[in-house]
Amino acid sequence: MSWLERLRDGLSKTRQQINSTAGFLGQDVRDVVTNRLDTIEDLEYALIAADVGRAATEDILEDIRRAEGKNLQQALMDALTLQLEPDARRAEFRKLGFAPDARRTSVDPKGHVVMVIGVNGVGKTTTIAKLGQYYMNRGKSVMFAAGDTFRAAAGAQLGEWGERLGIPVVQGTDGGDPAAVAFDGASARAARGTDLLLIDTAGRLHNKHNLMEELKKVRRVVEKADPAEPSETWLVLDAVTGQNGLQQAKKFHEATPLTGVIVTKLDGTAKGGILVAIVRELGVPIKFIGVGEQADDLQPFDSQEFVRALFDVNIPRE
Repeated sequence: MSWLERLRDGLSKTRQQINSTAGFLGQDVRDVVTNRLDTIEDLEYALIAADVGRAATEDILEDIRRAEGKNLQQALMDALTLQLEPDARRAEFRKLGFAPDARRTSVDPKGHVVMVIGVNGVGKTTTIAKLGQYYMNRGKSVMFAAGDTFRAAAGAQLGEWGERLGIPVVQGTDGGDPAAVAFDGASARAARGTDLLLIDTAGRLHNKHNLMEELKKVRRVVEKADPAEPSETWLVLDAVTGQNGLQQAKKFHEATPLTGVIVTKLDGTAKGGILVAIVRELGVPIKFIGVGEQADDLQPFDSQEFVRALFDVNIPRE
């Protein structure tokens, strides 16, 4: 089964949410807007139920009302695609018919160090391993820093991944200082000239110390060890958590500004619309999405590809 087919299957529950208006998706927008206001109301409910968010839903419906010469499905797909573009210039390109294909390019960090953050249970450590393989496959040298020292066996788990992939791992002691591991990792990367360091960070702490303050500390020590780094901070978010996950993301974004989001566990969730809410409310791009446990189940995100998979349109068969 190809990546696109896995993505399509993973979005099936979200598709069912939105397809509550399926009987009218093939009709002309003008007819639906003029004569079938109940369909618009049903669509509004379906989008909110899929965790698109109320503000984004209102914009999507407004775009649909202004659409001319399209059927409802195409108008909805176009509106969703634009909502998933955090960059206004890229959104304008979309409107003009240009569609950059994320699958033909790699997601390249701006610098050499990426802090990977997120609460426990979202698949953060496994995601780091998948990212390591992704970048190694593209010819980059990679290191890991096992900074999630408070979660039992997290360091060992990342160490096992590193051994399996042939990626060096900077380890600390269980319950030790996450910032010290990050400092050692950043120092080692700079000394060795490694292309990319991925830092696993704590998802929660076993004491009263504030997690967000700990993440700020990690960022500060990385800057000391490797000036101008970390260049990126990516949040791993579990799609199943929906709006609750979005609230977590806002808190992380306040503590250490995010440059990207990785959405995991899109397989089988009815809340795939949360990607729209993430881009809309955080204003940061989605870098990767994951639909399973295999290494190649984590792939670069492309808004048009995502929307096509959501509606099961133009999915190549391999």
